[in-house]
Amino acid sequence: MKLTWFDANTWLIEAGNKRILIDPWLVGDLIFGNMPWLVRGSRPQAATIPPDIDLILLSQGLADHAHPPTLQQLDKSIPVWASPDGAKVAEGLGYQSVTVLNHGDTLRLDDVKIQTFVGAVVGATKRENAYVLTFLTDGTRLYYEPHGYPDAEHLSDIGSVDVAITPMADQTLLGIAPVIRGGVAAPQIADLLKPRVMLPTAEAGRVTYDGLISPSLTTKGGAARMRSRFADEGKDIRIIQPVSEEVIELDLQAVAG
Repeated sequence: MKLTWFDANTWLIEAGNKRILIDPWLVGDLIFGNMPWLVRGSRPQAATIPPDIDLILLSQGLADHAHPPTLQQLDKSIPVWASPDGAKVAEGLGYQSVTVLNHGDTLRLDDVKIQTFVGAVVGATKRENAYVLTFLTDGTRLYYEPHGYPDAEHLSDIGSVDVAITPMADQTLLGIAPVIRGGVAAPQIADLLKPRVMLPTAEAGRVTYDGLISPSLTTKGGAARMRSRFADEGKDIRIIQPVSEEVIELDLQAVAG
C-alpha cells in the first residue's frame, strides 16, 4: 500500500491496483462560502495533480473536502463516490458518474469494498461520512475520517483495520468550540479498530491560513504527543507523520512481524 498526503485532508491511496483520491484540494485557495475575508487557506504553489485516478472519494461537501477549483481541473469522467453534500458539489461541476454514499452503505469498485459510517458533525445536526476501505486482493483495510468523530456504535462490529487516517490534534475556535477532535478520536480509534499503523490528517503542512477567524483557531497535540501516549499505554501502534507529497510505502506484512 502507498499513501501520499497533500496537506489538509487530501490523500492518494494506492492499493489493490487502484488509485483512490480522497477529499482533494490541490490547486487554488481554500475559501468557504465565497468569503475569503473570513478564512482562507493558501498553498505556496499548486500541488501536483495525480494521474490515472480510478475513484474520487469525498467525505463531506465543504470546500476543504470537495474543493470546487480542484474538482474543476480533474477529469469529469472519473467516478465520484461521496456523501450526499459532496455528491451535490460533484454533480454541479458536471461529473458524469456520481454515487451517493449514505451511512451504512457498502459498495464495491472491482476488488475494493468501501463501507460508509457516520462521520463529522457539520452544522447543528448533520453528520457527514467516514469510510473503511477493504482491498480484497490481500485483505488490507484502511479507515478514514477527517474531523475526529468515530462512529463507535458501528465500528465496534467490524473488527480490526491495518491503517487508520484520523486527526491527532485538537483544533478549537476561541478555545471553546471544537473544530477537530483528534485528541479524543485517535485513542478511540486505536481501541475500536486496533490499527497497526496510524497517520494524522487535517494538519496544515505547507498550507497557511489567514482571515478574520484564523487567529481564533488554536491547535494542540498531534502525532508526537499521541505516539508518547500510546507508548505509555503499551499500544503497539506505529504512528507515521506524513510529509506533503512524499509517498509512504507500507509493507504491512513487515509491520505485522
